Amino acid sequence: MKKSLTKISLFILIGLIIFGCNSTKRVPDGKSLLTKNNIYIDDKKDNAEEVFNQLYQKQNSAIFGFPLRLNIYNLAKPKSDSLFKAKMIQNPKRYYRKARWLSKKQVKRLGESFLYSGVDNFLRKTGEAPVVLDTSSTRRSLKRLRSYFYNRGYFDVTTQYKIDTVDKKKVKLRYDIKTGKPYIIDSIKTFIASPALDSIYQSRKRNAVLKSKQKFETVTFDEERKRITEDFRNNGAFRFQQNYVTFDIDTLKKTHIANVDLVIENESIRLEDSLKTKPFELYKISKVNIFTDHNPTNASAPIKDSVVYNDFTLYSTNKLKYRPKAITDGIFVTKGNYFSDFRSSITSRYLSNLKVFNYPLIQYVEDKTQKNSLIANVYLTPRKKYTFGFSTDFTHSNIQDFGITGNTFLGIRNVFNGAETFEIGFRGNIGSSKDLANPNNTFFNISEIGVDAKLNFPRIFLPFKTDKIIPKTMIPFTTLSVGYAKQTNIGLDKQNFTSSLTYNWTPKRNTNFKLDLINIQFVKNLNPSNYFNIYQSSYNTLNEIAQDYLPATSPYFNQDTGRLLIEDGTNGFINDVAAGNIPLSVSDAKSVLSIVERRQRLIENNLIFATNISFTKTSKKDLLDNEFFAVKAKVESAGNLLSILARASKQLQNQNGANTFLDVEFSQYLKGEFEYIKHWDLSRKKVFATKVFAGIAVPYGNSDDVPFSRSYFAGGTNDNRAWQSYSLGPGASGSFLDFNEANMKLAFSAEFRFNIFQQLNGALFTDIGNIWNVLDNSKNEAAIFEGFKSLENIAVGSGFGFRYDFNFFIVRLDLGFKTYNPSEFVNDKWMKEMRFDKSVLNIGINYPF
Repeated sequence: MKKSLTKISLFILIGLIIFGCNSTKRVPDGKSLLTKNNIYIDDKKDNAEEVFNQLYQKQNSAIFGFPLRLNIYNLAKPKSDSLFKAKMIQNPKRYYRKARWLSKKQVKRLGESFLYSGVDNFLRKTGEAPVVLDTSSTRRSLKRLRSYFYNRGYFDVTTQYKIDTVDKKKVKLRYDIKTGKPYIIDSIKTFIASPALDSIYQSRKRNAVLKSKQKFETVTFDEERKRITEDFRNNGAFRFQQNYVTFDIDTLKKTHIANVDLVIENESIRLEDSLKTKPFELYKISKVNIFTDHNPTNASAPIKDSVVYNDFTLYSTNKLKYRPKAITDGIFVTKGNYFSDFRSSITSRYLSNLKVFNYPLIQYVEDKTQKNSLIANVYLTPRKKYTFGFSTDFTHSNIQDFGITGNTFLGIRNVFNGAETFEIGFRGNIGSSKDLANPNNTFFNISEIGVDAKLNFPRIFLPFKTDKIIPKTMIPFTTLSVGYAKQTNIGLDKQNFTSSLTYNWTPKRNTNFKLDLINIQFVKNLNPSNYFNIYQSSYNTLNEIAQDYLPATSPYFNQDTGRLLIEDGTNGFINDVAAGNIPLSVSDAKSVLSIVERRQRLIENNLIFATNISFTKTSKKDLLDNEFFAVKAKVESAGNLLSILARASKQLQNQNGANTFLDVEFSQYLKGEFEYIKHWDLSRKKVFATKVFAGIAVPYGNSDDVPFSRSYFAGGTNDNRAWQSYSLGPGASGSFLDFNEANMKLAFSAEFRFNIFQQLNGALFTDIGNIWNVLDNSKNEAAIFEGFKSLENIAVGSGFGFRYDFNFFIVRLDLGFKTYNPSEFVNDKWMKEMRFDKSVLNIGINYPF
């Protein structure tokens, strides 16, 4: 009854907000609320964002047609501080009483406080004031619309508007645009006064953006002006600026044809009170100076050390701390070449990527000793050689009741005087857990330590030259990393060793290749007997089955609790089932087999010796770009080299018939992944985003399954949000295990994002996908992918979420509902769990894709 009253009250409150609010409540008498802007282009409605944004006055924002922010604004009392003042004037005795035990000044502040005005101020700030029709803004909008279409070649465009009364104090606007016939570019003639520039233009005019037979558009002329300027400035035209490119346009109104003259005059030079013109000349670099320890606050510090290396001169105010080649490899402004903005830009990017210097400064001055020559001065400001950091956190989790975590970080720049960087970090954790065995009754009974080290080289670190394959302009670098971690009384008490040799390079901006030539991971479980203490779902299922088949007096049970002993009882029961001493039903036998297979999989030691290459590309320009795509692809192969070494060393196979290396059964598999993300900007802070993912890892040779760390899982805050992490799949199995994983995954997500008000955004989403076992040793038919018919087991989750934008990051809350659950019975798969008590709440940082 109490719950019903709560729901009824909630619905009544929502109803009062929605239907009780008068949208024209704050509209002054004699004025009208603008409820809609309709734009008709040649009698066809068109509210495209680019066109709509030409309007100076837009109606109030709405969520699915409801003006939420307007109604929030209307809930606020106008001039609430003035109301307080009026109350005090009407009741002077009350005012004097307050003034005696506060003060007159504090009474005034009281009227401005949150108690009296805070709620109303919040409502006004959160809400949105009514948009009152202003015809002067409407006329300005007409002018802007006319200009918009004029710049797109519609020189005969006409515009008008009409005001329609919708209701009392409510109007809507209709803009009518008649574009007429667009103008087409016919002939393009060039008049370039400087012979040097004309030569460059003629050699590169095949790349022209502006071409005949195109529709006249101002943006095309702007792009052509930019292209010409870049061509000139990348080929020696040091003094050339974009404003020298002009277009003379001759239009014949009757035929709607535009003839274009491209005009580039000579360089203008001011001499005292007069102007002089002369042909542009091309400049070459005569000298390159590199100041390796420039200090902007002491720019005139005397030079104490210098060296000449390959036509570069390096200067230092102290002893030179860098090998010349390490610096000059990143300088693409070279002696004898023409001046080039591109070379300056790539030089800045390369030197910044070293992480040894702040953003470099490149200046050009004319060389007075040579005609048409420039001296390039590259100023480098070193960062601090050593960087040290330390942090401490107090933690709580389902494993630790209380924990203290500490992290230290040390960074060293220019380690070997070749602009290398070295980073090393230590981490440690001590914690307390009352659930773990603790015979000595010590408070801190669990711990973890780890160390990670990374060395970066600003080049491809190989015994042979790679400049022809991966030139320096691709900004290559090599990373050698190693890490070690050890856990005590946490899970299975893992020891984890990792190491990798990685190469990165960037062929084009926003395009990246990464090659892990060597990627090693060794995982050793020191306490496998703790398995059933950690994986409680597996233990509970095994315990329930055992209680159905064993007498209560069985030595496998703890006689006080009546539950299976860990691990004498669990192992004894499993061994008896395997030996056929305890006949089980088919379903129970499958459950026990699944538990045994998963236990063996998670307690086994893993040795992964892999090589992989990944490719990423995006069209995203900056953080505010909402119209872009991103592609990621990766291929990984593991175990082939170890397989050759194992055969060569003639090691004996282990009891499972697999080869070993250093007494460890190594993994062998081939893995491929593909991900595609696409965002569409739907205007007015609305975005439609999608993600497609496909991945498969096939074991072969020495392995009949894929290591747990290289397998796939489904569910969680960045996956199918209607399921918790590791709880979905595989396939239609609906596994009861704690961690469900498989070696194949398909996923698709779509999300509609919109602004609610200010920094608060909302989203509606649908997540589709699942994981399956394929070409491995899995025996569970419901979990195996068997072609297209298995696609009927793709899970569907849907829901809604809220995001608060803090500018630097976004806090995200998503509520997911199981829309189609493939593990349920046929009649219960669709829409049976679309309830709040079956929903999954996900909390994340930033967008899921």
